[in-house]
Amino acid sequence: MAPESPPDPYFKKRVSLALEGERLEFEVGHTLFASHEVDAGTKLLLRCLEVERSPGRILDLGCGYGVLGIALARRFPEAEVILADSNLLAVRYARRNATLNGAANAQVVGSVGLEDVPAGEYDLIVANVPAKIGDEAIEGEFVRGPQERLAAGGSYWFVAVSGLNHLLKRLAGRGGVHLRQVGKRSGHTVYRTEA
Repeated sequence: MAPESPPDPYFKKRVSLALEGERLEFEVGHTLFASHEVDAGTKLLLRCLEVERSPGRILDLGCGYGVLGIALARRFPEAEVILADSNLLAVRYARRNATLNGAANAQVVGSVGLEDVPAGEYDLIVANVPAKIGDEAIEGEFVRGPQERLAAGGSYWFVAVSGLNHLLKRLAGRGGVHLRQVGKRSGHTVYRTEA
């Protein structure tokens, strides 16, 4: 682990995540999502995620303080990993956490949806879908948009609170959206779609 980061007026605490025999630490700001502990949906997605071949490019869309992207950067050290979030405080903490966890292959960018995400296709995209942004934004920014950025043979895995299942079931099979439910637990559902 890298040395502790300098004090930050937004800092709340550190949370940890045990994953595949490794312990990752994350600094969290007061107003960020899941500031008490790593979100149950994020943990579920990491448990469900199966990758057949090592991805060259990975995107964590709506990264928050960086749990998904950093865990994947550690798992796939040869991959280029982009973490993106619209919240600049989340971007700050994701950057700090990438350094804290030695994820040198992770780059964090501020982006509303895919707007400022580096161009090109991604072999693996992950997201913990924000529930409060509205159905239209979820469909455009967190379902259709990521599908369009997948490389051939790539996959998009995301977790959503079960309250969004009504929307996701309506979208599934409509206009090129092919979602497969791969896990469900504790009020969260994990979906997968492929290029």
